[in-house]
Amino acid sequence: MKRDNDVREVKKEYNRPRNWFESLNCAIEGVLYAVRTQRNMRYHFIIASFVLLVSLFLNLPATEFMLLVISVILLLFAEMVNTAVEETVDLIESKHNIFAKNAKDIAAGAVLISSLCVVIMSYLLFSKYLTTPLSSLLREAKEYSGHLALVSLLLVVIGVVILKASVGKGRPLHGGMPSGHSAVAYSLWTSILLLSGDPVVVLLAFLMATMVSHSRLTAGIHTKAEVFFGAILGIGVTFLIFYLYTSVLR
Repeated sequence: MKRDNDVREVKKEYNRPRNWFESLNCAIEGVLYAVRTQRNMRYHFIIASFVLLVSLFLNLPATEFMLLVISVILLLFAEMVNTAVEETVDLIESKHNIFAKNAKDIAAGAVLISSLCVVIMSYLLFSKYLTTPLSSLLREAKEYSGHLALVSLLLVVIGVVILKASVGKGRPLHGGMPSGHSAVAYSLWTSILLLSGDPVVVLLAFLMATMVSHSRLTAGIHTKAEVFFGAILGIGVTFLIFYLYTSVLR
């Protein structure tokens, strides 16, 4: 009964836009509402801003820049539609209903497909700009590939131990900041990325590292922050070791 009264009150207070300017204002309010209430929407705006800044730094040709912008707009559009579907379903169906769940899942699937589109487009557009600097790094690193990967992994483990001891939370293989499993998994992925050069192998290694990290979340052993900082530690230390070897020590 209270929900019905709230709905009637909202209907009573809401006035339809009378002109183009008020319609535009409603559209802007819709965007602001989605950003304010949807965490994923904020993430997508941050990612979109980062990708556009990278495109500016790389001075993409007009056609490539247009394709990138279209893929980003499709992602933001899908997230907006997903938010609208969730709001509508919650308004109509207050209880758990399989059809309501299906509607939300389909809308979320549209966001997932749009996200994959942005990832694929970013790879196709940006990979050629990274090939030259990475190729020189790979040529130098492959001479001592196993040694570099092992040293990087050991330093990551040492870093995890020091941080866990400093924070004083969790046990060696259970909980605490950062996630050791996540750090090790992404350290190995980074070594494979720098040494393999095969996109399929790199992708499979990334999926494996992500699954390892996700399992720590689903098991309730680590928080998202602990998993995230573990991944940053693994990637950062491994990149640093490869960079120091190829650019400073050689």
